Amino acid sequence: MRHHRAHRTLGRVKRQRVALLRSLARSLVISEGITTTIAKAKELRPFVERLVSKSKDGTLASRRAIMVQIGDATKKLYQVSERYAKRNGGYTRIVRLGRVGKRVMESARIEFIQ
Repeated sequence: MRHHRAHRTLGRVKRQRVALLRSLARSLVISEGITTTIAKAKELRPFVERLVSKSKDGTLASRRAIMVQIGDATKKLYQVSERYAKRNGGYTRIVRLGRVGKRVMESARIEFIQ
């Protein structure tokens, strides 16, 4: 039973999982939409939304904290977050694509809402 287990493990140890989320977040910010599995998209959504909310602060501390998480995509994240200045959350959406090709896992597209 999964009582009190907040996050999916995605079949990885913690260091690999964090590295995966950071690289997915970096790709999402740069291209503003990526295709991945449903589980990864659901796990990525709160990770990215926290980053967008933090980037709306505009302080030096928030910029440094974001830089630790996604590195060189920080400037692009600040450009994206300007669109959501009057919005309090819900910056991304997940669209289920179903099975693409011969994949076993179902795919989903996660993207920023316009």
